[in-house]
Amino acid sequence: MADISRDSSNTLPKSAGRWAQKWALITGASAGIGLALAEQLAGVGSNLVLTARRTDRLAQLAADLTAKNGVRVEVFGADLVQPDAPDQIYDFTKAKNIEIELLINNAGFGAFGNNHEIAPRRLAEMIQVNCAAVVHLTSLFVPPMVERKRGDVLIVASTAAFQPVPFIAAYAATKAFDLIFAEGVAEELRPLGVHVCALCPGSTNTEFKDVAGQPDRLFRVAETAAKVAHVGLEGLALRKTVVISGGMNQLMVAAERLAPRRFVAKMAAKTMMPKESRGA
Repeated sequence: MADISRDSSNTLPKSAGRWAQKWALITGASAGIGLALAEQLAGVGSNLVLTARRTDRLAQLAADLTAKNGVRVEVFGADLVQPDAPDQIYDFTKAKNIEIELLINNAGFGAFGNNHEIAPRRLAEMIQVNCAAVVHLTSLFVPPMVERKRGDVLIVASTAAFQPVPFIAAYAATKAFDLIFAEGVAEELRPLGVHVCALCPGSTNTEFKDVAGQPDRLFRVAETAAKVAHVGLEGLALRKTVVISGGMNQLMVAAERLAPRRFVAKMAAKTMMPKESRGA
């Protein structure tokens, strides 16, 4: 597992030049890590297909990136909660005659609190976006990469993927799925010229915590989206399979592997416990 944690101001390695004038598809591109990935890829000359629910944000981002970097940017509104959204995205690229050289499965969300108190529909939507859509999109866009004998896939997982995390139990489970899926598919595709990398951020300053309803105290030591995006792209460019953003996150994951899982879950519960439960 690679520790690629240098400051995001550093340039990407020369191998990232293989994405220049190629098309990259980014889900969840309207904010946070997705937006930072779009900015950094445009900076190395990649053309972009940006998808998210908020098309107004995407349109503004597309205009900004085109003006600044001279790249081509296409926008497609999609809600990955809908099972047919990946097919719609794929059909859009086919209609535009766009070959996707780099697929970034970034879209995802969480829900904070006691699992039994979260609406079942919300949990099902989380699994649809975080897991099913990732598999669906990968299954659609990888076969043409295999035919060309080149291509890259970045799957945004999380440091939560390495452990049980009470109070975001379902989210952590979806990210464990993403991590294991990425590692398995990476080995399948490596001999075929396609490279897959799982990016595992820890706490990051994005809209995620507001959507998930997580308290601010859990983000006191958080990385920037730009830093996380840089780590992911650098890891993929260097053909790593898994990268963890941040030295402290690296140490945390290493320590968790040495400790009994029950102990790790208990410690995580103390950290994640909602304020009202602490006072009970």
